[in-house]
Amino acid sequence: MKGQIGFVATSYRFHKAPVAPLWKRILKRALRWHELARQRRELASMSDEALKDIGLSRADIQQEVERPFWMDYIRR
Repeated sequence: MKGQIGFVATSYRFHKAPVAPLWKRILKRALRWHELARQRRELASMSDEALKDIGLSRADIQQEVERPFWMDYIRR
């Protein structure tokens, strides 16, 4: 009976996911920033023909390269 008070609380059990230690989260974030910087340098070194193949312009790449290393829109 879904309308009864307490149905949800007794039907589902909530488990907290274990949280990684702080040092692991910091290390993971630093490694991600390092990878972002490497990818941006690699994009900047690509030829115009290679950029055209992947559908990017030199202006797109310049905009990406100028971003600070910590700007990560994917947040892995």
